[in-house]
Amino acid sequence: MKFNTKTIHAGVFPDPTTGAIMTPIYQTSTYAQSSPGEHKGFEYSRTHNPTRSQLQDNLAALENAKHGLCFAGGMAAIDAVVKLLSPGDEVISTNDLYGGSYRIFTQIFASYGIKFHFVDMGDLDAISALVNDNTKLFWVETPTNPLLKIIDIKAVSIIAKQANALLCVDNTFASPYLQTPMDLGADIVMHSVTKFINGHSDVVMGALVCNSDDLLDRLSFIQNSCGGTPGPQDSFLVLRGIKTLHLRMQRHCDNGRQVAQFLADHPKVSKVYWPGFTSHPNHDVAKAQMNDFGGMMSFTLSGDSIEEAQAVISKTKLFTLAESLGGVESLCGHPASMTHASIPKEEREKAGLKDSLIRLSVGIEDVEDLIEDLRQAIG
Repeated sequence: MKFNTKTIHAGVFPDPTTGAIMTPIYQTSTYAQSSPGEHKGFEYSRTHNPTRSQLQDNLAALENAKHGLCFAGGMAAIDAVVKLLSPGDEVISTNDLYGGSYRIFTQIFASYGIKFHFVDMGDLDAISALVNDNTKLFWVETPTNPLLKIIDIKAVSIIAKQANALLCVDNTFASPYLQTPMDLGADIVMHSVTKFINGHSDVVMGALVCNSDDLLDRLSFIQNSCGGTPGPQDSFLVLRGIKTLHLRMQRHCDNGRQVAQFLADHPKVSKVYWPGFTSHPNHDVAKAQMNDFGGMMSFTLSGDSIEEAQAVISKTKLFTLAESLGGVESLCGHPASMTHASIPKEEREKAGLKDSLIRLSVGIEDVEDLIEDLRQAIG
């Protein structure tokens, strides 16, 4: 089944009771049992819910995986992955990553005896140099947030397998439309479903997919025991959003390409971070492991000052200044003071994240209107 068909049909089926084409919202906390332990596969909605089950199956199919699990947010999904580890275990992570991931790694799990190494994962030798007997997890985010660095998933998977460690890929920026890390050697793929997958800025949710039955059992146990599960209303909204994922992503990519080129040609823009440019350091890797280059990008202005950046984002009319990304509407943000504020300034700068950086999530509006909005804001 091709991807565009999967978004509409994979893992979902008409309601067996009524024949309803759309998956019903099973708004219930508990289920009738004919006798203790005798039921129709559902006991309690923290453990299983029919609406969520169809969403989980659909997400697994989109990522070419066997199993899917949904969580109350992307952070709850990350939390579940790290809970696979034990005190003394070590994690090797990209050093350019979402601020919330950095925060939970360093301010929550480091306190429980898990050690985190942050490294430029474009340098495979630097990754290998950090591997030791305690290495149990590799955390890859590609494209990275917010510098759009591209990490070679297949190459890192080889290092992970040699270390007998798990590889988890945060695929939020790409979505399964652009990239399927399971096909490149990942053990787990993580999504902030809030973003492109749902695509309408009205749901907070996370997800994990995997092929291993053992990983499914362990992650399901964590999901149920720790309780970070989404409700059926949100599951329904995401199922509905996914049905247009392929259409939305096509427009995100088309608009992104034109906006990135406009910025690159603008005399007041000093640098544009977008993997579709042949000048991008890992463009060839992006071209090999992605189907297109997406609508996420960042840029700096020639003045390279935080005041100049803040002046631009305060003038936009269609690009709304807001947290998050991946919705149908265009958003702009200032990572240093918003999404990545939890990362110390020296660590941000070490990874190349300047205080003057502006991040764009290019939506699906008419691209000429978006370019005109940026033109008047930049001046």
